[in-house]
This record gives sequence, structure tokens and C-alpha cells, in this order.
Amino acid sequence: MIRYALRVQYIGKNYAGSQLQLENGKPIEGLPTIQGELERALSTLTVKHVRRLENGEVCEYNRPIKAIFSGRTDRGVNSKGQIIHFDVEEPIVASKFLYQMNEILPDDISVDDLREVDKNFHAQKSAVSRYYRFVFINRRCKNAYDGDLLRVKYPIDIVRMQKSLNYLLGEHDFSSFKSSGTLNPSKVCTLTKAECYRADGDRVVIDIEGNRFLYNMVRTIVGTLLEIEGHNLPPEHMKDVLDAKDRTKAGQTVSPYGLTLMEVKYNKL
Repeated sequence: MIRYALRVQYIGKNYAGSQLQLENGKPIEGLPTIQGELERALSTLTVKHVRRLENGEVCEYNRPIKAIFSGRTDRGVNSKGQIIHFDVEEPIVASKFLYQMNEILPDDISVDDLREVDKNFHAQKSAVSRYYRFVFINRRCKNAYDGDLLRVKYPIDIVRMQKSLNYLLGEHDFSSFKSSGTLNPSKVCTLTKAECYRADGDRVVIDIEGNRFLYNMVRTIVGTLLEIEGHNLPPEHMKDVLDAKDRTKAGQTVSPYGLTLMEVKYNKL
């Protein structure tokens, strides 16, 4: 078997998250996912296998391909740099494969980089960091071009927000920022970047990078930032929330719209 890594972009609005939604071990019909669309396209492009039936007829079929993701993204979350890996029996010509995949995939999913990797490479387990970006609008009045982005009507202070974010840098127990759906018992993560700035005047960008993230962690961090600004709490409140290791102390989990997985980094890829 030959293993390949594939970089994927998608708009998450029309999908029930990145991973297949299962019921009794089978995908739920009528519930589209990024994984479902990718595996359907991958299986279509694999080399056909031949099987001879009992009556002597020859049947051609495609071997189902399983896509392993670097991590799960929720309904509504976008990606510019999701990485998956998959195994095939025959070598792939990258340029031809990428073109064919993009012709098959829905318009809101695309792929742009394919490379052969070592058989020990694992899209999730080999990753050393993930980089997320959350964008929201800071303006009282709506604009037709805001789309689904969160709009914060009250003024915010970028300098104060950055001070709040600085408390999250380094290795910490992020229990206060996890939702109940977190499966991994470990709540310790290491953040290497936590920055915010204004772009295009009324858009606020929050960039967060870390070795791993808990379920809804980024969206809850953003919700806590907005609670601090909305109630004029001191930036040190973020540290108090972090130290409490108590989800009830943090802010709301904000809308997934505006959250994008920008990049997944590996030591070797």
C-alpha cells in the first residue's frame, strides 16, 4: 500500500462537520459531511478491481477509501489547510489526480496539494500544531456582505484583548474552555500563538496556534474575550477563568461561522 497526504479546503456551512456521523456503526443518510464527500471522490478515482462472480461474469468495482483527518471540525467551521491521509495500491499522478478530484467534489470543497508520505505518517497523530483563525465584525449596523460572520455591536479594545490572550500562552489545563463533547481525557494543551488585530477597519482577527485543541476550545476562548470586553472586566479575568478549570466560569461558545482551520504543521510532510 502507498500512503498519501492531501490538503483540503472547504466551507463548512452546508455540512454536519468534517467527520462522518454514524448511527449503529453506519453513516447517517441525508447528513452530508466533508469526510463523506472526500471518500466518495477518492473511491471513484481509485483503480478498479475485478471480481469473478459464481456465474462466471466479471464484476468491476472500486475499493472504498478511508480518509483519516488531522482533526475534527464542527458544523459551520471552514478549512484552508485540513490534512488527510489515505492508502492506495497504485501510484498516483498528483496533477491529474488533483484536477479530477476538484471536478468531482462539490463546489464548496477543494484540494490543492498531494504528496506521497511514509507509511508511518498519520494525519492526526503526526501533527505538531494546528493554527486556527476566528474573524468577526465589530460594527453596530449590519452590512449585506457580512455573510454569516458574528457581529459584535459594542466597541472593543484590541490592546485589552491582546493582554487577555497573553495569559493563554504556554502549557495549561484548558478545562474551562472545553465543551462536554471532549472525548480525550487530557485537558492540557500548549498554545504558541494567541494574537488579535483589526483588518479592513471593522473586522477583528484572532489567530490561535497550539499543539492540540479541546472540543469547542477556540470558540469558547473567543466567547470569553467578548465577555471581558462586553462587561469591561480586567484582562486578568482570562487568567482567573483559566486557573478555575471550570467551564461555568468561561464565556459562551460563539457561533462556528468565522472559524477557519488555517494550517496543520508537521515535522516532515
